[in-house]
Amino acid sequence: MTERRTGLFHHVELWVDNLVLAEEQWAPVLLALGCAPFQNWETGRSWRLGASYLVLEQSPALRPGGHDRLRAGLNHLAVHGTRAAASAALAAGWTLRVDTGSTVHLVDGQGFELEVVCAED
Repeated sequence: MTERRTGLFHHVELWVDNLVLAEEQWAPVLLALGCAPFQNWETGRSWRLGASYLVLEQSPALRPGGHDRLRAGLNHLAVHGTRAAASAALAAGWTLRVDTGSTVHLVDGQGFELEVVCAED
């Protein structure tokens, strides 16, 4: 019998305009969060942590216009992490939006926001 898994997410898939830029900026952060490279294909990459994974894809079906976190759809992803993960993001070219002390909000080069809810390092 196959084990049935339950949880909040199986995977999250972000469609991006520029896969090269997305990989350059997301990979260091995901690695700092403990994720491992999972899948790699011509138009996408993924990183896994446990049974869940995050996909970045530059799909040929993507409509032009870019991501806007202030439109309907994804506003931001929030993850449990550390200040080391936030530092990895900044070193990879992310922009600091706000640092509340307990959370760090970062924006990548394509407008996606990541909130790192910081545990004590």
